[in-house]
Amino acid sequence: MKYGFVKMGIITPKIEVGAPRTNIMEMLDVLNNVNSQFAVFPELSLTGSTCGDLFFQDDLIGEVIETLTYFLTVNPFDGITIIGAPVSYLDRLYNCAIVIKKDKILGIVPKTYLPNNLDGYEKRYFESGFEINTKIDFIQTNVPFGNIIFEDKLLNLRFGVEIGDDMLAPISPASVYSANGANVIINIAAFSATLSKIDMIRNAAIEQSRKNSVSYVMAQMGASESTSSGVYLGNDIVCICGNVVKEDNNVSLDTKIVYADIDIKEINFRRKKDSNLKDAAKFYKKDLVNVCFNLDLVEIDFSDEFNQTPFVPKTDFNDVFNKISTIQEYALIKRLAHLNTRSVVIGISGGLDSTLALLVAHQAFLKLNWDPRGIIAVTMPGLGTSARTKNNAYKLMQGLGVTVKELDINNAVMDHFRIIEHDPNNKDITYENAQARMRTLILMDLANKYNGFVLGTGDLSELALGWCTYNGDQMSMYGINAGIPKTLVLFMVYNYAMNKYENIAETLIDICETPISPELVQGQKTEDNVGKYEINDFILYRFGVCGDDEEKIFYLLKRVFGLSEEEATKYVSNFFRRFYAQQYKRQALPDGPKVVDIALSANGDFRMPCDVKRG
Repeated sequence: MKYGFVKMGIITPKIEVGAPRTNIMEMLDVLNNVNSQFAVFPELSLTGSTCGDLFFQDDLIGEVIETLTYFLTVNPFDGITIIGAPVSYLDRLYNCAIVIKKDKILGIVPKTYLPNNLDGYEKRYFESGFEINTKIDFIQTNVPFGNIIFEDKLLNLRFGVEIGDDMLAPISPASVYSANGANVIINIAAFSATLSKIDMIRNAAIEQSRKNSVSYVMAQMGASESTSSGVYLGNDIVCICGNVVKEDNNVSLDTKIVYADIDIKEINFRRKKDSNLKDAAKFYKKDLVNVCFNLDLVEIDFSDEFNQTPFVPKTDFNDVFNKISTIQEYALIKRLAHLNTRSVVIGISGGLDSTLALLVAHQAFLKLNWDPRGIIAVTMPGLGTSARTKNNAYKLMQGLGVTVKELDINNAVMDHFRIIEHDPNNKDITYENAQARMRTLILMDLANKYNGFVLGTGDLSELALGWCTYNGDQMSMYGINAGIPKTLVLFMVYNYAMNKYENIAETLIDICETPISPELVQGQKTEDNVGKYEINDFILYRFGVCGDDEEKIFYLLKRVFGLSEEEATKYVSNFFRRFYAQQYKRQALPDGPKVVDIALSANGDFRMPCDVKRG
């Protein structure tokens, strides 16, 4: 739980319907081996949810009290345990979640929405807990009973519990809890499985997490519950703000445990930025019971490896590729229509970024049924251009059938050195930037000449690091790649090769494998200067999307990439030094489409003064 991480244990137990004594022993056996801060059991897991009219029997309810009393005396688990059980109050029975910390019941939450249709007849047995907020005597203790937010103030962790069908209601308890400060919602459920319901429940969990800006944790009853016509499959899922982070659909008659790591700080960062959530707090304002607890501050043993390239999809490659390409291509189509021009000027280096920009432009022209010769592709070999990139640039342009121009800028650059009295043997920043600015000047003038506009090629990673020349490659008339980080640029070019450009696939693959470089000096490699883009993109994601501070990112770099303290320090220091110092370049960016969950344009969703000083 250091750095805001909490580990959930979602347990689908092997149960015997109507046998609390058997079931509590199974739970205790599991808890002896749970490696997490939470142990979440499903709805009515102590008795089984399909007891039917046995719920009317005092013997069953008495056995529930007896087994819970025993549990509190021998509970081996130090974290939070949540058990589903029937609870009797004022001669009425409630379907409840019992929240336990070691030997103490922190609170009891009754189910609000009771199905009374083909999916279940719970109103025959249970009373709704709607608007109950009281304390009851339960197992010789006076405990909160009703709508409760459980809070660990040190961790800024606040969770609410809903049960089964509560999630499907028009106004769910999750929405109320979230509007009143909960950042984690735990649903203990016993949904019988039907063909339509499996996907419906999954989609509902994802949507609850998205619209409420929470982590949504669902523990479902498994196959051992199945009786008569009801079949239970134990489909467990954990979502964070609309994204599935863990899902287990394995069906078993035996007990299974699913672990999921939840980043509370990331959730809170997203919640701060959610204006809808702030307004919902006014609509759903409610007096809820607040129960405080404290979890031990330990460094958790992560259940899953961190994603080293979080901007790049790990599944559904074609689907993600098609979505991103559609965003970029139609963004460009709209800009072409607005400017009423069929001419685009692009500088082509034979590197990744200019390749992606050219491919997007080519696809846009194809969709418009325009002649691709309207794309003016300009290669401008400079003082550091290699034969490999020059050859790839030619193969790419010729393979696409665009208008090809090669312009030698070397004489112009040397004249410029003479004018500003710069020694061309001094290969410093002036030597490099003069070439970048000369290229941009030529592209701008060509755009005027052909009544078109300059399509920028720089990507999101370069903008974050300021790895661009102000009023050079930083400037264009539309920055088509400004919303895509370098690791995703690589993904896109590769997938264009695999999906749409078989005739130049070999060239595109070679471009993907070419070391990244602006080639302003012979043998120059970008990653020798700024570090690996894979690591920098990870930092950008954790900072911009998750809201991590430098200390947490330092910890994650060691954990995720196996960096030494010295290496992690260097990466963190370099990234943030460059990020804050280079805001003035981002402040003057041209328009460009937002693609991932962060954009750095001052015209978009990132606002920061140029003169800010951090660290």
